[in-house]
Amino acid sequence: MNIPLTPIRCLYRGVDLYGKKIGIVCGEKQFTYAQFGERCERLAAGLIALGIKPGDRVAYLSFNTHQLLEGYFGPMLAGAIVMPLNVRLTPDELTAILNHSGARMLIYEDDFEPLIQTFRQLCPEIAHYISTGPAYEDLLTQAPLPRPDIFSVDENSIAELFYTSGSTGSPKGVALSHRTLYLHALGALISVPTLDTSVDLHTIPLFHANGWGKPQTSTMIGTRQVMVRRFDPPKVLSLIERERATQMMLVPVMANALLNCTELGRFDTSSLLEIMLGGAASSSDLVTRLENAFKCKVLVGYGLTETSPVVTSSRNKATVHFSDDTERIATAAMAGWPIVGNEVCVVDAKGNPVPRDMQAVGEVIVRGDNVMDGYFKESQATAAVLENGWLHTGDMAVWNDESFIDIVDRKKDIIISGGENISSIEVEKAIFSHPKVLECAVVSAPDAKWGEIPVAIVVLKPFETMTSQHLLAHLDGRLAKFKHPRRIQFEDKPLPKTGTGKILKRELREQFWQGKMRRVQGV
Repeated sequence: MNIPLTPIRCLYRGVDLYGKKIGIVCGEKQFTYAQFGERCERLAAGLIALGIKPGDRVAYLSFNTHQLLEGYFGPMLAGAIVMPLNVRLTPDELTAILNHSGARMLIYEDDFEPLIQTFRQLCPEIAHYISTGPAYEDLLTQAPLPRPDIFSVDENSIAELFYTSGSTGSPKGVALSHRTLYLHALGALISVPTLDTSVDLHTIPLFHANGWGKPQTSTMIGTRQVMVRRFDPPKVLSLIERERATQMMLVPVMANALLNCTELGRFDTSSLLEIMLGGAASSSDLVTRLENAFKCKVLVGYGLTETSPVVTSSRNKATVHFSDDTERIATAAMAGWPIVGNEVCVVDAKGNPVPRDMQAVGEVIVRGDNVMDGYFKESQATAAVLENGWLHTGDMAVWNDESFIDIVDRKKDIIISGGENISSIEVEKAIFSHPKVLECAVVSAPDAKWGEIPVAIVVLKPFETMTSQHLLAHLDGRLAKFKHPRRIQFEDKPLPKTGTGKILKRELREQFWQGKMRRVQGV
């Protein structure tokens, strides 16, 4: 039997099998899965009553709330496309995305009310603005939309539209179909099993690549989903204790904030069973610190907006054995091996697989069920990354004979100094291993002799001091001399980041390259 693949099936599996269970916790509000499903149906009916048609884009500008979670299913039930926006983007960036997407409706939290007048003037295609306060609840006064005939759903139609973070250029709209999202949910659950007894803390914003895969997986398996409206380390620690959370996902900058929180240890976090790290490269030191602090399993994953998002995870593999704990931690800190439904290869500039020796660097390419349909309204950009059925990620990695990959850098961030390829991520991991370092970034700067050199920009933990000579001494034995930063710049403020927590290396690099042309050759 050929039944359309759609996240709508994730919703109704949760409703049918876990209807009486408290499924959503948002502040002091709680909803059973039956109540959550009905709210999604009422939302769909309200959208249709306002004239939203199949294929229309419904944008959300919101922190993690139950209304945003409802947005992952309500618009879909109405045949529309949900489009969560990155709340940390500038007004100009948001305006450009809204106009490029042709969004017909914007649902927003009251915090963003000052921006709405700007959008009203500059985004003529938006017909309706709905605040998540009383106006949103009025929208839900419509009679619930009847459960749709699942055979009426076109599994190849676009269900969600996410714009990339813009860390390497202008944001692009990643179009994800019903089929793609459903198969991603299945692949993620098969590869990293979740129990219906789990309590899932939504720590990562749902507009983030690591966040939006969770609504489908958590709902279809009936976990208790706890919304973390904004990431605040003491609040997260208190929620772990209050809700007896068993799992959460973090990007490294969040993990670092928790580890350096002065209230760590004051709350009971013993319920945690698993922490998933993603969104940026992790280090063995970070994994070790998390394991020591939370006494739970820590897994690293890798993915992209373009892959729904998860591609790989560093979960255990029966054919991989460790000689000691150091080797285990080093493997856990890698991007890992493919989840079910994906194929991954690491290739050279000619498209040939590089040796699986953890030394040869190549580009990660992905083929699988969860790869995007393409960039919205960007056929040329789509053709540039989708070649012969493979997605070219722009991420550089090494790999081994067990198909574990380890990301070494973005293609554009590789530093070529005197003909040697230097991984900025490798240098960053070595710097971050110093206990006084809070965060760091390594970028290239022009040099008359070497072409370009690595420069480290370092932020120390509060009340700490350190000299460049001291840090370089720490790197001795950890990095070959040619990889050492030729310049170290200490900053007393946080490094600039995208809305998804990635350090904006492009912005940091520009201060050194203004007026100069940088050329990065194929690796």
